[in-house]
Amino acid sequence: MRALWISAGILVIVLVVIQFFQSPKNISHGSDGNDMLEVISSLTPQQKDMIRNSCYDCHSNHTVYPWYGHIAPVSWMLSSHIREGKEHLNLSEWASLSDRKRISALQEMGEVVAKGQMPLKGYARLHKKARLTADQKDQLLTWMDTETKRLMGE
Repeated sequence: MRALWISAGILVIVLVVIQFFQSPKNISHGSDGNDMLEVISSLTPQQKDMIRNSCYDCHSNHTVYPWYGHIAPVSWMLSSHIREGKEHLNLSEWASLSDRKRISALQEMGEVVAKGQMPLKGYARLHKKARLTADQKDQLLTWMDTETKRLMGE
């Protein structure tokens, strides 16, 4: 019984100490004019909200952190997911991409949305606003297809 109390005490101390080792937060203040939602005029306000709610926490410089996102080790895991998401696609840098890269990004976005791979199921479970209905998916997929054709000059 004593060993259990000692173990619990050590665990509490470790949990308190690791709180001092936080990852930097992915919060950008202001804009440099490259953000997808600012530079693409063909998006409706509703589509912008869908993209912001479903994509921006991991694929932009503007993460909105839940309360548990400030508690280690969960904060470390979130930081890792955000870093990986931004390495793959950072929508805050949209205007700096070439048309070829934008076309590729739109096609890949369309594929993962159509297959239900994005937003991630675990993320959508915790963030109700991130969940896309079939109609919302159709709206976004139609817009992505139209925007891809526009960029291709069709």
